[in-house]
Amino acid sequence: MFTVWDGRVPREADLCCYWFAKGCDAIRRGQCGRAGLLATQGIRGGANRKVLQRIKEAGDIFFAESDRPWILEGAAVHVSMVGFDDGSETSRQLDGLPVTTINANLRNTIDTTKAIRLPDNASICYMADTKGGAFDILETVALEMLRLPNVHGRPNSDVVVPWVNGLDVTRRSRDMWMIDFGTDTPLDAAACYEAPFRHIDEHVRPIREKNKRRSYREKWWIHVEPRPAMRRALAPLPRFVATIGVGKHRLFVWLKRPTLPDHQLFAFADDTDAFFGILHSRVHEVWARAQGTQVRERESGFRYTPTTCLETFPFPAPTDAQREAISEAARELDRLRNNWLNPPEWTREEVLEFPGSADGPWARYVTAPDARGIGTVRYPRTVPLNAECARELKTRTLTALYNARPTWLDLAHRRLDAAVLSAYGWPEDLSDDALLARLLELNLARAGGGGGRAQDATVFSARQETQPRDIAAHRWGE
Repeated sequence: MFTVWDGRVPREADLCCYWFAKGCDAIRRGQCGRAGLLATQGIRGGANRKVLQRIKEAGDIFFAESDRPWILEGAAVHVSMVGFDDGSETSRQLDGLPVTTINANLRNTIDTTKAIRLPDNASICYMADTKGGAFDILETVALEMLRLPNVHGRPNSDVVVPWVNGLDVTRRSRDMWMIDFGTDTPLDAAACYEAPFRHIDEHVRPIREKNKRRSYREKWWIHVEPRPAMRRALAPLPRFVATIGVGKHRLFVWLKRPTLPDHQLFAFADDTDAFFGILHSRVHEVWARAQGTQVRERESGFRYTPTTCLETFPFPAPTDAQREAISEAARELDRLRNNWLNPPEWTREEVLEFPGSADGPWARYVTAPDARGIGTVRYPRTVPLNAECARELKTRTLTALYNARPTWLDLAHRRLDAAVLSAYGWPEDLSDDALLARLLELNLARAGGGGGRAQDATVFSARQETQPRDIAAHRWGE
């Protein structure tokens, strides 16, 4: 199907998009005059939207219901309905009202589908690791593995690291760990890590050897999609930003290396507070919601798509003072949230100790390495003070916090929004549509100026071959 429909339907598009493309082709060949189809709201965003753009290029959309409740035999979802033709229909109706045009995102206001991917925003955001088997282990199992010796003298911490998925971000950490042999560890080298290898030999190999894909069968000890580009980009950073792929609230969090993020998350190769602040501002959220994909109704959340939400987003080009204002507001937001999630009165710091190598994933936590480069990892983390505090902490999640949105959180976000809007040189009282209009104008200006750069300052860029300090300096025009 990818080969037959190449150039007409993006490979990342949902299956229903092929029927929209078939309808478009039938109209173009004169086999019918018009077509109407029903789909999930996902048709309006991401790769799916490309098919609607092609429909508008070949003809036009004359009818649409962008968000319609669909209740049938107990199933309640929200859908989009689209009617299109060769462009001969002169009237347009959107959500029951007459309009002059219907854009490919099924809106009649700001056509953000015209936004262009900016080269300076490439190599920043990555889909994270897909394991493809029971590589994940409980913390009790991991801690036991971490203390066991191996025949080649290397510690198991080379291949055992913390693991985080979407639930760990939106709820509480489940304290899960991952056996991870990277992207290209040979079988004979992997086998020398005896306890981790034994685990996946028993729990992963029997399943993977039945996989239809040859590479998944033959390299059963390696994750099915280990994301080498993401790993290279994150490797020099002590921490990185992550967000969930689908969620009601657009939440961004800090993760410390060597934590391995799951494919339910997107990882951003940046460790600066200013970058975190801009992503968590209203400016980026309004853009991301316009460019992303609504899952069902708004309460169910929307899908963040890096190519449309991040790579088209025109970052500001702030002065040093404006950049520091954003950083300060971002640090304060993160500090207040962490104090609510893990109050100092209910938590304590615990330091895990286990053997680690000075050239392994835990390198920055390794102390007193010997002649072989093997020392002791001292890994600090926050844990409940006691059992009673642990029970209280279970209800303190980011989702619960943003559902309630207490005044202190709202004020912290307002301070951050004001700092980001100041960096753009825009007023704080812009409506969402006005904000989208300015962002689209800035996007097109950056794209038209070549390379996506502002004329008076260098904007964000994240090239994999650049070192992290140089990356941050380059993005901010230093």
